[in-house]
Amino acid sequence: MEVNPPKQEHLLALKVMRLTKPTLFTNIPVTCEEKDLPGDLFNQLMRDDPSTVNGAEILMLGEMLTLPQNFGNIFLGETFSSYISVHNDSNQVVKDILVKADLQTSSQRLNLSASNAAVAELKPDCCIDDVIHHEVKEIGTHILVCAVSYTTQGGEKMYFRKFFKFQVLKPLDVKTKFYNAETDEVFLEAQIQNITTSPMFMEKVSLEPSIMYNVAELNSVNQDGECVTTFGSRAYLQPMDTRQYLYCLKPKKEFAEKAGIIKGVTVIGKLDIVWKTNLGERGRLQTSQLQRMAPGYGDVRLSLETIPDTVNLEEPFHITCKITNCSSERTMDLVLEMCNTNSIHWCGISGRQLGKLHPSSSLCLALTLLSSVQGLQSVSGLRLTDTFLKRTYEYDDIAQVCVVSSVIKVES
Repeated sequence: MEVNPPKQEHLLALKVMRLTKPTLFTNIPVTCEEKDLPGDLFNQLMRDDPSTVNGAEILMLGEMLTLPQNFGNIFLGETFSSYISVHNDSNQVVKDILVKADLQTSSQRLNLSASNAAVAELKPDCCIDDVIHHEVKEIGTHILVCAVSYTTQGGEKMYFRKFFKFQVLKPLDVKTKFYNAETDEVFLEAQIQNITTSPMFMEKVSLEPSIMYNVAELNSVNQDGECVTTFGSRAYLQPMDTRQYLYCLKPKKEFAEKAGIIKGVTVIGKLDIVWKTNLGERGRLQTSQLQRMAPGYGDVRLSLETIPDTVNLEEPFHITCKITNCSSERTMDLVLEMCNTNSIHWCGISGRQLGKLHPSSSLCLALTLLSSVQGLQSVSGLRLTDTFLKRTYEYDDIAQVCVVSSVIKVES
C-alpha cells in the first residue's frame, strides 16, 4: 500500500487585512419607568456603561469607535487599502523573501507591491509589513493575489499564494439630458442618485467642458451679494435620494463664428464627482466623455438674436434674425418671403433679395411685425429660397411672444 508523504508546512504565515476607517459604536438602550419592577436598575446600568454618551444614555450612538468586523463594501471610485504582513512562525532564519501583491480585475492585472526587491533574511518572530493602495476604477469581481516566495536554511525554495475575492459595487447612478438652444448654447441636466446604504457628503460635482465650450454652473443663486447653493446649507445626499445639477455650455468665440464646426460637435465634456462618506472616506468618479445628438439645422439655419417678451396688440415690434449658411462648400443666393398667419402680420417687402451668402458665414436681418390677436402667439411664416438650387426652407414657430391689450402699458 502506497503512503503519501505528509504535506510540508510553510515556515512563514501570511495575513491580509483591509484598512478602513472605524465606525461609531452603537448599543441598544434598555430602559423602563421608575414605577416598573426593575426601578432605576436599567437606567443606572446605562449610565455606568462607558460606551454611552453622558446625559444622553438612551441614544443608540455612542462616543467610542469600533474596528470593522468584516470586509465591508467597496464602491467604485473609492481607494482600496490593505495591510499585508508576513510573519516568521518558525525558529529558523528564512532568506530571500519576496512578497508580491497583484489585483486581478475582469480586464487587467495590476501590481500593487511597493517594492519588488527581495528581503535578504527574516529572523524568527519577525515580520515584513506592507500597505498597498489602489483607486478602484472598475466594478465587478476583484481578486487580490498575494504570493510569497522564500528560501529555507537547507536551501529549499518555497512558494505559496493566497486569494482574497471581493466585489466592487456602483455607488452612484448618473443620468444626463441635453437641451440644445437656438443660440448654440447647450444645457446639461445631470441626475445623480445615491444607491449606497449610507449618506454621502457631495463635495464637488463639476463639468469639465470640451475644448470648444465654456461652462457656467447654474446650481447657485445670488442672495445679498453671496452665491448660495440651491441645495441648501447641507450638501448630504441620503440613500436612494436624487439630486439634479444644471450646466450651461456656450461655444467659445473662435468656434461660435464657424457654424459648420459647432453644428457637428457631439462631445460636450465629462462630469467630475467627489464625495465623502462616514468619517471622511473619500470617493471620486469621472464619467466618460458625454455626447449629445447634434442638432440638424439643414443647409440654412435661422435663429433669433433679439425679440421682446411682451408687445402691445396691433402695434409694430422689431426682431433681429440671424441667417447662417451651414454648408461648408456651397454659396447661396437667398430670397426672403414673409407669409402672414391668422395672428402674425409682417411689415415690409416680401420677396426681397438678400444677396449671396458664402459657406459658414452669417448675416443679421432686422424685421418688423405686429399681432392682431392677444395671448401667447408664435412667430411663423418666414421662407428662404436658394435661387441656385430652387430650394425653399420654411421656418415656423421660431419664437413666441406675449401680446397684451394696448391699454396695458408694456414696461420697457
